[in-house]
Amino acid sequence: MTADRSGPAFSVQDIPFSTYGSWFDISPVVAEKTYAEDLHLVSHQNGMHAVLTLTPLDRATGERAETRVEAAPGLLSWTSVGGAGRVDLAYESPDTVRLRGTALSLRVSAAARTLTPFSGTYFFRDRATDAYVFTSYETGRRYRVTVLSGTVTHTYGDQTLGTSDRGLTVTADPDDSWEIAVEELDTARPPYVSTALFGKIVEAAQNAFADFVDAVAPWRSPATPAAELAAYVVWSATVRPAGLVPRPAVLMSKHWMDKVWSWDHCFNALALAPGCPELAWDQYQLPFDHQDETGALPDSVTHSEVLHNFVKPPIHGWALGLLRRRLPTPPDRTELARTYDRLERWTTFWLTARRTPGAALPHYHHGNDSGWDNATTFDPERVVVTADLAAFLILQLHELAALAAHLDRPDDAARWTRTAEATQAALLDELWTGDRFTTRGVHSGNTWTGSSLLDLMPIVLGEHLPPEISARLADRIAAHLTPHGLATELPTSPHYLSDGYWRGPIWAPATVLIEDGLRRAGHHRLAADISTRFRTLCETHGFAENFDALTGTGLRDRAYTWTAAGYLLLAEAAADDTLSARAHSRQAPDRRS
Repeated sequence: MTADRSGPAFSVQDIPFSTYGSWFDISPVVAEKTYAEDLHLVSHQNGMHAVLTLTPLDRATGERAETRVEAAPGLLSWTSVGGAGRVDLAYESPDTVRLRGTALSLRVSAAARTLTPFSGTYFFRDRATDAYVFTSYETGRRYRVTVLSGTVTHTYGDQTLGTSDRGLTVTADPDDSWEIAVEELDTARPPYVSTALFGKIVEAAQNAFADFVDAVAPWRSPATPAAELAAYVVWSATVRPAGLVPRPAVLMSKHWMDKVWSWDHCFNALALAPGCPELAWDQYQLPFDHQDETGALPDSVTHSEVLHNFVKPPIHGWALGLLRRRLPTPPDRTELARTYDRLERWTTFWLTARRTPGAALPHYHHGNDSGWDNATTFDPERVVVTADLAAFLILQLHELAALAAHLDRPDDAARWTRTAEATQAALLDELWTGDRFTTRGVHSGNTWTGSSLLDLMPIVLGEHLPPEISARLADRIAAHLTPHGLATELPTSPHYLSDGYWRGPIWAPATVLIEDGLRRAGHHRLAADISTRFRTLCETHGFAENFDALTGTGLRDRAYTWTAAGYLLLAEAAADDTLSARAHSRQAPDRRS
């Protein structure tokens, strides 16, 4: 018997329908927090742009049909409510979708009605390829519609300038079906030729995803019910190299968070490492491809934009240490040496550009540099010395020392170890009060404490922390634990906001980092509790950018890859723990009388 490989069903209201490698998706989400009535072809080249509107029509009346939308990894369908009509859509390749309809017509139209010399979408019939073409100023690409069967009953706006509806309607005889192909292309290509039946296209797409989930989550079981959907969120948000993205890249989302930020990528790399090692390595390296002359990583990278006005925290040493242990085959010596040089430059940036003269500890310029943009830690001042930054840098220095030793550079290894020890001594001397870590303003010299989870992030030092300090941090972390996970601001704080970004909601990166630090510090029970609550949260509320800490409701972008990656990491660890416990139980002597 052949196993069902159709994959998990999901709502396109939450997760866009797309495929591995594609720069466009099919979704009602057409801009930040903006939902359209109809599904759209939404491109992420040159930004997020809704290009085409896809509207099923009642064949008899020509009016918009009332349909129900269903989606699984290989197939998206509109089905008539109370009727037999149906439209199906599947990806034939990353730049081409095929659509087929029965008892419903389909209108394909430009999402933007207004065309100017610099914006909008132009539409015309291309006689050279016997196709219909939409050209988008916003994406800089063309969208070609080729009719494979059926009839074009209406075209409108052909060659029209200014404000107008533009598009075509395709239908078929009552006892027949229609089919079209829609391609995203640059300037020109040969006429589209159908090479596969629609059913085979669906089957190929389903198999491609099934192979991916088998690779990244072979450990999944009924105890990890969201693993396949988490894998789909990551798989469908992966794009092929294009523009300023030189490698296959997992975007944070194919909604409006369609970039790679320079710490988000680490979590995706870690989740992918055992099953897709090359893709994982690409995720880790991508921001380093845009490292500037000072060694700084960009804030973010996407198709047509690299931002350098902020940076992100140096979690890359922590991530690389884990990544090297998770990869089935370690990178070769040449690749490790190249990575060492990149990590060294990134570390040197913090030790030079971000330390004031005579200072032992580095500082942030803004909350954005920390990744916790508006955390209450930054309320008194923005240019600050924080304990989380020092902790991340210490871990990065230790990783550099380990890499240097591996590469037979003993002098470098000793130097990095001395710097790590000196930085940790300064952290404890300057910022630890005996009860908690403080934050210090660079300009004022003032210090303060607060109720942000960010202040407890030095737990990531794990085994490097004195036990009495890790115990105190663990107690304070436990106070942030709601039924759903770790609130980024104490719920009892006057600054707590249910949808306050980093002033309350639960986030995946904070969860993964703290869970790992607690385990390495020996606080296994608390770490396991945090993991269980976060996994249950995702299984109940999906893979949103963040979550209401008190209700669990998903907030902001609802298909965020580092959330899915966080779930995969924690679920895999839990599955491994379960297997280890069972093996231990089997090996234990039978003491029954």
